[in-house]
Amino acid sequence: MKSITQERDKLGFIGIGFMGYPIARRLLESGFKLTAYDQNHGRAEELIPYGGKVAQSLTELSSTCSVVLSCLPSDQAVLDIYKGPDGVFANARSGSLVIDLSTVYPETSQELAKLGSAHGVEVLDVTISGSTPAAERGLLTLFGGGNKESFDRAASIFRVIAQKYFYLGSSGSGATMKLVVNALLGVGMQAIAEAVALGEKAGLDRNRLLDVLSQTAVVAPAHVGKLQRAMKSDYSPQFPLRLMNKDFGLIFYLAATVGARMPATEAAFEINARQSEQGPEQDFSAVILQMEKQAHLETAKSS
Repeated sequence: MKSITQERDKLGFIGIGFMGYPIARRLLESGFKLTAYDQNHGRAEELIPYGGKVAQSLTELSSTCSVVLSCLPSDQAVLDIYKGPDGVFANARSGSLVIDLSTVYPETSQELAKLGSAHGVEVLDVTISGSTPAAERGLLTLFGGGNKESFDRAASIFRVIAQKYFYLGSSGSGATMKLVVNALLGVGMQAIAEAVALGEKAGLDRNRLLDVLSQTAVVAPAHVGKLQRAMKSDYSPQFPLRLMNKDFGLIFYLAATVGARMPATEAAFEINARQSEQGPEQDFSAVILQMEKQAHLETAKSS
């Protein structure tokens, strides 16, 4: 099985959103030929200056591309674009490859793999760890599930968009690993928010507290940038609260299925959900504001 190359293969990309846009743009800038599709055609058209083409339908995209990537916000959105007579599988070339980058339940990835196989299409679930700045710089981490040979074939794509990429096992393994990682991401952000509120309440200068915390070994790299943005009261969405909360739902469903208890994750979800009710869309790091509010700090009132 031949490796995917810029010269031989045409890529299709479905879902030009928070993560899809910077990933698709990097692929174009690296020399891949790429056709984009999004229900919001304007989003897909933003790739034209970088050499991208825009498909008017899923049929057009899937019938003309040897590799189809998708990055969508929910399980239903993923199933909707792949299933049915107008979906990707019904119109894809036999022998083509699908790489779904969406965060979905592992059973959804397994269902996609079965549907794809029935149409002669190989499917990989390759989930993403990292926010939009990491996507813009090609510093994502990827977790792959599916056929190992197909995963290795796609290394030329992964090298463009990611700093690290790991093969985890059969279909659904990439999706499972993403939920494991995002459980830690959400709980870690909540722990930081509580610690920040504690330090402020005890009299530490807020900006000095955030700066020092960001330089300690106990704060994960994924959270460092969040502290630096919090110093500027910048909670504009890089990874929106609504998507973190959606992932919490997937995590709880998986935990119930396998019989795992997650009390800290449940507590983190409660605070996320409460902050989600505050109005305009925010980054998931805005749980800092929620904990400051609960501590009756002036910072929360002015943010």
